[in-house]
Amino acid sequence: MTATHAYDPDPTRDLVLEREVDVPVRLVWAAWTRPEHLVKWFTPAPWQTVACEIDLRPGGRFKTVMRGPEGQTFDEPPGCYLEVVPERKLVWTSALGPGFRPAPYQPDGLPFTAVLLFEPRGAGTRYTAIALHPSADLRERHAAMGFHDGWGKATDQLVAWARAELAAGR
Repeated sequence: MTATHAYDPDPTRDLVLEREVDVPVRLVWAAWTRPEHLVKWFTPAPWQTVACEIDLRPGGRFKTVMRGPEGQTFDEPPGCYLEVVPERKLVWTSALGPGFRPAPYQPDGLPFTAVLLFEPRGAGTRYTAIALHPSADLRERHAAMGFHDGWGKATDQLVAWARAELAAGR
């Protein structure tokens, strides 16, 4: 990884998803940073993202609301962006709310920090998602919830959305 992407995941506490995707960085970035795009791919089907708020700056708000196939809703408090490097890196956390305020305590919550890295690879992108957890137990809980399957499926949906954008000439 380059200095801009200097993260050394801890295999006992962190989960990593890495992919080479055949879409340009600009579209991967747009998919992650524009609410109107994120709602189209973010939640693994059959779930849907029904609302999204993005204030793309350190201390800014990141919030999604998801709905399940039987109408159940997943609506946690908003997270906070920690770092924004256009077309290279996004870092956000559920442990803090907007303005770097501590997030409300949730006994069943899953606090983690997401590090998203985007590296140009020819016409494509090296896409890395790292979920940093405070403990091995929370890492295992996130893994058991289906981190790799869920984030992998969402990445496939992001790529499908980006390919459709390319096909439409955008």
